Amino acid sequence: MAVKPPADMGKHSKKKPPATDTVVAPDDDLLSREYVISGGVVTLLQAFVIVIAGLWVFSPVFRGDWLWDDSWYLTNNPLMHDPARIWKAWFQPGSFVEYYPIEQTLQWWQWQCWHDDTLGYHLTNIGLHLLSALLVWRLFARLRLPLAWLGGLIFAVHPANVESVAWIAEFKTVLCLPPFLLAMTAWIDYEEHGRGRDYALALGFFLVAMLCKISMAPFPVVILLYAWWKRGRIGRGDLLASAPFFLVAVPLGLLAPFSSTTYWQGLHKMTNESNIDLGGLLSRLTLASETLSVYLAHACWPVGLLPVYPQWKLQNPSVIGFIPLAAFAGLAGWFWFRRTSWGRHALLGLGFFVLSLAPFLGFNVVSYMDFTWVMDHFLYLPMIGLIGLFVAALGTFFQPAVPARRLAGAGFLLVLVTLLAVEANAYAATFINEETLWSPVVQRYPDTWLAQDNLAKVCMVLNRPEEAKAHFEIVRQLRPDRADSFYNIGRAWAELGRFPEAIAMDEQALAIDPASAEIHNNLGIVLAQSGRLPEALDHFKQATLLKPDYALAYNNLGNALAQSGRLSDAVEPLTTAVQLKPDSAQAHDNLATVLQKLGRNDEARQHYQQALLLDPDDARARDDLAK
Repeated sequence: MAVKPPADMGKHSKKKPPATDTVVAPDDDLLSREYVISGGVVTLLQAFVIVIAGLWVFSPVFRGDWLWDDSWYLTNNPLMHDPARIWKAWFQPGSFVEYYPIEQTLQWWQWQCWHDDTLGYHLTNIGLHLLSALLVWRLFARLRLPLAWLGGLIFAVHPANVESVAWIAEFKTVLCLPPFLLAMTAWIDYEEHGRGRDYALALGFFLVAMLCKISMAPFPVVILLYAWWKRGRIGRGDLLASAPFFLVAVPLGLLAPFSSTTYWQGLHKMTNESNIDLGGLLSRLTLASETLSVYLAHACWPVGLLPVYPQWKLQNPSVIGFIPLAAFAGLAGWFWFRRTSWGRHALLGLGFFVLSLAPFLGFNVVSYMDFTWVMDHFLYLPMIGLIGLFVAALGTFFQPAVPARRLAGAGFLLVLVTLLAVEANAYAATFINEETLWSPVVQRYPDTWLAQDNLAKVCMVLNRPEEAKAHFEIVRQLRPDRADSFYNIGRAWAELGRFPEAIAMDEQALAIDPASAEIHNNLGIVLAQSGRLPEALDHFKQATLLKPDYALAYNNLGNALAQSGRLSDAVEPLTTAVQLKPDSAQAHDNLATVLQKLGRNDEARQHYQQALLLDPDDARARDDLAK
């Protein structure tokens, strides 16, 4: 096999090269230097190919727009305007749904640099991905894979990685991998040389990776797997050496659910996790069997990938459901039987794949399971194990110096990498905007409610309410248990001027989720448009009580009070709206209008001027300021 553990199975052995009396002739020394120089040129060319191939694959994303939960992380995230953002990221778990302080700090820094220009975010994600591809190459080289460079190239152009790189919100996924890979190579250096410096680097890089994303937590188990691969056993020294890594992984892993629960409770709402029932152990094993087979298929045959896949119904445990898991166990058993030769290397790659993927196989409830069981960005780390196996197998097959075999191998690899890159480039083009992203999902799987819901919202933004209502109706049929299913139809009816139907939908939504500030606010808007201002005021007030930082609800409350002739009462909620969202031109404009009517012209002038600074095209504010 091409990948070989050191012949000496002892830990941290330091072998000196055998003594020799051979004197290198000047000509030999010159040839040696020329060989090193030529090798360096080849290495640079290989790195250049990886970078160029990756840039071409993701070139459609350069003009990509915001997608789905990008607004949650950035454009509509109030923490981006919070002066205490960095402090909260590090020392206030629950200030955001995830405790990833390094990721959140750098994301905030990006917001200061790029604001709403998506190009900078995309270039950052792509740059981190290409760095990871080069580090994958380095890792495989440290594992003595003859075709290590090919592994980095495949990682750079693999279609299953598109979701992680092209989606701005997945910054955390591409950010955590470089320190993870650096930790792994530092650990290999420690294993081979026993230097404390390498151990400290491995632990430090692992801590950085965990503070970027906790899905890096399997690292301590991975280094124990590496110890077994290297020495054929896991000794007491290996367990002691891995202990500090567990001390990093376990507390940070436990902090994540605490942060998520605290965040949602702070928003006066709970996630849909409480509605997800995975059943007992056998049911979860069945789900793990099915999801494992899907992930393996997407990694090995990455054709026709989608951002979201339909969620199959959980069935009672059956023999058929366990077939993928049994097949996988049988494959692992075969590798174990051949562990004294190539089976050991196969178990290293396969074990890395399973260990890295284990948190997402369905044993524990995660919020995304409300709409799907599998998401391809979870493959970003585990796939490295499969790529390593593939590259090792190729190295073994093409190792004999048979020109015909090597020529055929080169042709095969050229075709393979080209097909992967073309497929990835086509898939990346779907990440340009929301409509190009969700339309293929709806076309292939019309029963995928999340895609229908997101496509309907796109239609609302594009002023196509009839089309939006049709998609929202499908969502309501698929998920009648969701308040949003009714609330969104109400929005579409309101856009069509059908206020009675809109009110009826909002009232049904409130019956399902009476604690939703958004639904109260929306119902208030429709009631106000229908001339029912007293009822509208009640719902706007309820929205502000349920969500005290809801600037839009305060703005609507102030406008409704002003329309009711209560100008003095309107000043307080409108002022609160401006304080909560100082970058809202509309909030400044509305407050200025009320102040002007109250004769407080100096204050009104200041807010009109601020509104024009934020929105120079606001003709109403310009006209009122002139008056």
